[in-house]
Amino acid sequence: MGSMEESRQVHRSSAGWMAVDGEALRHPTAGRKKGGWVTFPFMAVTMAGLGLATAGATGNLVVYLVKEYHVPSVDAAQISTVVLGCLSVAPVAGAIVADAFFGCYPVVAVAMAFSVLALLVFTLTASVPGLRPPACTPGPGLPPCEAATAGQMAALYAGVLLLCVSAAGARFNLATMGADQFESPADRDVFFNWYFIFLYGSSVLGSTVLVYVEDSVSWQLGFGLAGVASAVALAALLLGARYYRRPAAQGSPFTGIARVIIAAARKRKVNVAASGELKFYHGRRMASEDDDNFPPSNSFRFLNRAAVIPDGDVNPADGEAARPWRVCTVQQVEDLKAVLRILPLWSSSIILSVSIGVQINFSVLEALVMDRALGRFTVPAASFFVSSLFAVVVFLGLIDRAILPLWRRLTGGHVPTPLQRIGAGHALTVVSMAASAAVERARLATVRAHGEEGNPVWASPLPAMWLVLPLALAGAGEAFHFPGQVTLYYQEFPPSLKNTATGMVAMIIALGFYLSTALVDVVRSATAWLPDNMNASRLENLYWLLAVLVAVNFAYYLTCAKLYKYQNAGK
Repeated sequence: MGSMEESRQVHRSSAGWMAVDGEALRHPTAGRKKGGWVTFPFMAVTMAGLGLATAGATGNLVVYLVKEYHVPSVDAAQISTVVLGCLSVAPVAGAIVADAFFGCYPVVAVAMAFSVLALLVFTLTASVPGLRPPACTPGPGLPPCEAATAGQMAALYAGVLLLCVSAAGARFNLATMGADQFESPADRDVFFNWYFIFLYGSSVLGSTVLVYVEDSVSWQLGFGLAGVASAVALAALLLGARYYRRPAAQGSPFTGIARVIIAAARKRKVNVAASGELKFYHGRRMASEDDDNFPPSNSFRFLNRAAVIPDGDVNPADGEAARPWRVCTVQQVEDLKAVLRILPLWSSSIILSVSIGVQINFSVLEALVMDRALGRFTVPAASFFVSSLFAVVVFLGLIDRAILPLWRRLTGGHVPTPLQRIGAGHALTVVSMAASAAVERARLATVRAHGEEGNPVWASPLPAMWLVLPLALAGAGEAFHFPGQVTLYYQEFPPSLKNTATGMVAMIIALGFYLSTALVDVVRSATAWLPDNMNASRLENLYWLLAVLVAVNFAYYLTCAKLYKYQNAGK
């Protein structure tokens, strides 16, 4: 009996979601067992619809602001960067809410409903003339275009807000919800592979097909199709409700961190220098066992007082904490210390996201004033960023199938450490910023050669396909440093904080986007590099500044990496 069940597990793990147990297909709700691969078709449609909706709404946002709302080009790039930062940081809050209160499924379902509403608002802004300023064609000698009113911008921002709420509830929680459907680690690994395939695939599709429809057919149809995709995703999610396994909310891991900080602050007068004279709390089992009264580690010693047991903080009868916000276990203290040890490495990756945030939006502005013809087809300006997504996918495959085997052969079987992979991503990002500066220098040379510095709509004859090179280099860098970071955080964080690994990366991306807006504002106020007319700009200087900043940051990263000691290497 046991061998038959094991063979079924192996069969399902190796064949993936397409080879589902026949009995489960015939009677998916038989008995009490739920979950498994029968849930995957519903999850797949939901993932694809969410990716399409998000890409359809945000992938062309810079162009929508410039052409339909008459927002100055640099301001439009800044707004888009803030929106992308919101979409990146919001899922952290959504994950905390799901973990601490409701579980994944209710939060994801509500978030998908918000996605439908968001695309409805976007479609209305494109369909109702009163929600946009009058159409206008800018150019030399023509009157300036009428700016959007506060009410018109508020309508657009309402759609953006709804989209951020949708991302908060669905983006991370959808992955966690999918993983909850499986007991086998092999099945979960297969699911995560498919999750990233659908995530990147739908983003590429939305950034090409939907963006092309918005640019070449109509904004109403493009946003409308994204809304249909979102509605189909919500319907698929709800249709699979009876099959889902729904673990109860376990409580947020951040609560334990907050307790340590507050308990240490409340007992700030406790002297922890002589730890041998103090009794430390190890939880219910160890509360009355003197032999197990080992102290916390000496690093960040000021936090150790959170685990000191004063009178009345622990019930002597059962060892439970009577006042949990005044005393924490030694393990909780060590968990927080593990996070603090890795923060310098975490902070060294923020500049990478700053450079990527600037590159994403300014590449769109560059493409708008370059030759985007590809044969008889005109590539939408916002679609050039797809080359970065393709590069991520391609280099992930190369790393797995070519680079890692070659590395093992050259090093006698050793596998690159997470820190080495992150370092390679840093180096590629430096090269990417330098390549962006070189392409922009060549574009501006053609503008000056034709004497068109004063014409904001003149398109350089330089092919916009040159933008693919720096964007592909940036994507290659992401393929190294983002997965390397997830691996590092998952490996080094304590078990109670494993789920925060992706949240750490999300915070890096969000901070990078927000800080990139601050950097651009500083550059605009201190220099004349970024006027609204891209043909009169000195954007290459901004790229060179980023290349220098990323290079200096790389040196900081190398210092942090050299000083860091792996806590769980090989685990």
